[in-house]
Amino acid sequence: MEYFLDKVDIKNKDILYRLLQYSLFEESLNDGNEMNSNAIFEYKYFDRYFTDADRVAYFIRAKNDNKLLGFVMINTYMQKYENGHSIAEFMVIPKYRKNKIGKRVAFECFDMHRGNWEVSPSLGSKSAYSFWNNVINEYTNNNNKYEDRIFMFNNQ
Repeated sequence: MEYFLDKVDIKNKDILYRLLQYSLFEESLNDGNEMNSNAIFEYKYFDRYFTDADRVAYFIRAKNDNKLLGFVMINTYMQKYENGHSIAEFMVIPKYRKNKIGKRVAFECFDMHRGNWEVSPSLGSKSAYSFWNNVINEYTNNNNKYEDRIFMFNNQ
């Protein structure tokens, strides 16, 4: 399946927030995140993706019909490196996960933002760890580090 990345603008903020809810729900199985009294998983920095230059979000869309396939949120919040980029949130809708879209999207994001990278798989998720381990090892030709639950590499 062919896809493209579509930068999320403020007029589509609500669509991204709804997609993010699915991702946070899925992660809550492992990370202990709880819904608030309005049945919403809160996301502290969500609004900053529409105001801060160091944060960007993309929809993953099908090339042939513009259908939503998922999303990715990237920021510059670093835990190990002094500067660089981090995958904050990443989700491909389950129906499309076996099409290698996630790997291709990750590679494209890495290529768009050169330099240091940190990726922290969802806490306690063996499938998220396995996905990122495979993707990053292939992308870097095994030239990366993993410590304190964070994959780190440089793609200058």
